[in-house]
Amino acid sequence: MTPSGKIELMAPAGNFESLQAAIDNGADSVYFGVEQLNMRARASINFTLDDLPEIVNRCEKKQVRTYLTLNTIIYDHDLSIIKTLLDAAKAANITAVIAMDQAVIAYARQIDMEVHISTQINITNIETVKFYAMFADTMVMSRELSLRQVKKIIDQIEKEQVKGPSGNLVEIEIFGHGALCTAVSGKCYLSLHSHNSSANRGACKQNCRKKYTVIDQESGFEIELDNEYMMSPKDLCTLEFLDQVIDTGVKVLKIEGRGRAPEYVAKVIKTYREAIDAYYDGNFSQDKVKNWMTELGKVYNRGFWSGYYLGQKLGEWSQANGSKATQKKVYVGKGMHFFPKSNIGEFKIEAYDIKLGDTILITGPTTGVEELELTEMLVNDEPKDVATKGDSITVPLKFRVRPSDKLYKIVKTEFADVKAQS
Repeated sequence: MTPSGKIELMAPAGNFESLQAAIDNGADSVYFGVEQLNMRARASINFTLDDLPEIVNRCEKKQVRTYLTLNTIIYDHDLSIIKTLLDAAKAANITAVIAMDQAVIAYARQIDMEVHISTQINITNIETVKFYAMFADTMVMSRELSLRQVKKIIDQIEKEQVKGPSGNLVEIEIFGHGALCTAVSGKCYLSLHSHNSSANRGACKQNCRKKYTVIDQESGFEIELDNEYMMSPKDLCTLEFLDQVIDTGVKVLKIEGRGRAPEYVAKVIKTYREAIDAYYDGNFSQDKVKNWMTELGKVYNRGFWSGYYLGQKLGEWSQANGSKATQKKVYVGKGMHFFPKSNIGEFKIEAYDIKLGDTILITGPTTGVEELELTEMLVNDEPKDVATKGDSITVPLKFRVRPSDKLYKIVKTEFADVKAQS
């Protein structure tokens, strides 16, 4: 929970672009993995030990809490690595570690580091909460619980005064938005079975996102399941009933997406930030929910459903492969220079054309994610409406552009018209 008493909005960070996007758009905390011992170990980009001081530096400036994920299955040969990672996290002043293996939990407590219990533990009742309260101050509930069940556990924590090592009441965290998979709280063995690549070691091959054919073993008759992806759930979204979520007494709302693009983090965190603030200001309404859902639909998603929170026992399945986002980004060029006196950014166009009226996206490790409408520009020092490959453009900006920044334009996808019609 935040010092203000509001529910804590926790953002994913898979790289510095996403980290900065989370900070800039109102996250109260961020969670991230380092190198190979995290549930997104297969990601093309992961933070390293050397990045920890910079992560903490950026977050502390904005009073954003930092959580290191070490919630994979741990083997004997990992134990020395675990100690190295936790020692480095402690030295860098990381706020807490998210853990599921007792080896990680025990060593974190040994060095007096705050522990949060991962969803991988699959906590479903108050007695399990009381057990882990000996080690942890915050616990993620099983994704399969309903809001009624979550509230009952929270009520019992308050009634029985269940406290963690800090001496404060244990805080309950739940997932609020993002991908779900065919597993019990993320513990899936399909990938290990089919590819010898363990999802619980951060190396999921995403069997559940694929299309399958059912074969009758006696006759050989084949049926292609063309109406839905039978093991690929739609993405969790709690925004439509966020007021009910907050009313349960949940203290932390976790957004999934360490493998997603920075603009996903920016858009989702910004939207949930607005919704949370609206709730506490007494302005949460279904009219606003409609607008927020439209915004969420612009970035990567497989369609939305409410998870198990409202009492559903079975999932809602995707009907298409991949994202149903109404927008996508197209690479245009790269940052070249920034003129601070005039607040002008210079870019080199390397791919697609860009014109006045386009919505552009500028991303970078330090810049984060900035989205704006292109209302004026100079093309090769002349005012023009269109810039093409090879051109140099200058654009007035309210933020600094760096040579590491990339310039994109936002275009509609085939799902935009479908959403508009519906």
